[in-house]
Amino acid sequence: MVATFKIAVLGAQGVGKSAIVRQFLYNEFSEVCVPTTARRVYLPAVVMNGHVHDLQIMDFPPIPAFPVNPLQEWADVCCRGLRSVHAYVLVYDICCFDSFEYIKTIRQQILETRVIGTSETPIIIVGNKRDLQRGRVIPRWNVSNLVKKTWKCGYIECSAKYNWHILLLFSELLKSVGCARCKHVHTTIRFQGALRRNRCTIM
Repeated sequence: MVATFKIAVLGAQGVGKSAIVRQFLYNEFSEVCVPTTARRVYLPAVVMNGHVHDLQIMDFPPIPAFPVNPLQEWADVCCRGLRSVHAYVLVYDICCFDSFEYIKTIRQQILETRVIGTSETPIIIVGNKRDLQRGRVIPRWNVSNLVKKTWKCGYIECSAKYNWHILLLFSELLKSVGCARCKHVHTTIRFQGALRRNRCTIM
């Protein structure tokens, strides 16, 4: 039986959440920034180390706060499904301090509202726009040290524009959600034939 791993992608406006997802799915990048105003759900399948995995990638618009309970989650159409995912990807722009503060707040809210007694949901912090390295506002070492040692989260920097570390991000995601067959040092990942544009729905 093929397990479906649900992944939520969160971040402030303009950090490149959708660009990361579309680079991963379609190997494309647009210079035109189109703000995400509604939750988008993508249903790709990937083959990793010879095994098929179905993903449900949910690209969320910026949310004012993480829903504290299921009632609040379903009252806001943009937040539906947010509390039941297997992993969170919190994206910030390495050139924008406010975007880092945003994911810092969202991460804390996730921890505070997580249901007691459930298994810990992995959180991966992603610094996007590495191609704009010269405009970085926080030293990489400072962020990496905070995220890995204090927050106990995974940390990856990437460039959606140049498709740098995008596959690494999603392979790390599969490892983080407990895919036993994905815990190899050298991981290969490719798309299954089921991955098509019409597998994407906007909700």
